[in-house]
Amino acid sequence: MSTPSAFQQRIEGEWIGRPSLFDAKGTWLGFEDIRRSSVFADGVTTYFMDGGLTGGGELAGRFALGAPFAFGVVDTGSERIYTGPDFHGSGQPYGGFVDAHYYGPGWQVCLDTWNLTIGDTQVYSSVLSQGPAVIGVFDGLYTRDPALADDHIDHETRCGSEVFILPTKEKSCYRGDLELWDAGGEAVGSVAVELTVDPIDLLTAVHRLIMKDPLGLDATFRLRRDGVRSFHEGPQLWGNANAYGRANFVRMHTTDGRRIIGREFMTDAEPGMGAGRTIAVVYQIFEHNVLAAVLHGTVERA
Repeated sequence: MSTPSAFQQRIEGEWIGRPSLFDAKGTWLGFEDIRRSSVFADGVTTYFMDGGLTGGGELAGRFALGAPFAFGVVDTGSERIYTGPDFHGSGQPYGGFVDAHYYGPGWQVCLDTWNLTIGDTQVYSSVLSQGPAVIGVFDGLYTRDPALADDHIDHETRCGSEVFILPTKEKSCYRGDLELWDAGGEAVGSVAVELTVDPIDLLTAVHRLIMKDPLGLDATFRLRRDGVRSFHEGPQLWGNANAYGRANFVRMHTTDGRRIIGREFMTDAEPGMGAGRTIAVVYQIFEHNVLAAVLHGTVERA
């Protein structure tokens, strides 16, 4: 392309973050100090990533950066193809959200990366896998505002290990208008989303998830939490989830044949605060096993 795509323009600049590393079960292991940028110059897009690992437990050797990473990007506007040498794969943008899947030879893992850009903040996660087995997860928040860099790193250091949790003693409701995109990456409009949480005890609650038209979902279900794991136990929605710090990865099945794969990220979780008030949401909605829509944005506790 002779000019950068709309998505490339949206993510221009250097992004600074300190995402946390978790093992496959969701145990916090350490931090990755990262500065990264996607640069368009002379008609070519190149992605750069530089940083190092603090801590990391048994994964420290595998995910330490021995040198800065870089890889080419073929950016068509509707698709991003990663051409190596350090990452190979592809991604598709849906407005400010990109869903990317690639392989990192240096880390020897496949990565399923979700990056949601909201202004000067990115909500980031990479699920790292060996075949079908999860090896670990990186997730956290990035900023590209240099004036906020020091405070942002302090925030990520303080909050990176906080666990996603919803209110456990009082009824609550999270609401927001989320962007709706079709499977091809075309904007459809917005959808009002509401999640009501009515606790039964400290580990179980009745949830009601509503997605207004054109999605038309209204499902009530019992959710049971067991540490970082949770279970959706019907009657109108079934599935499970695993939290890696502030990011809760869900897989849900409705009784009308839809499947929802999502990430719910508690962006304002603080030590000792309990449940946060803002959740950055990404849902991929499948109808009869075919991707039909992508929904993303934020919901706020009313």
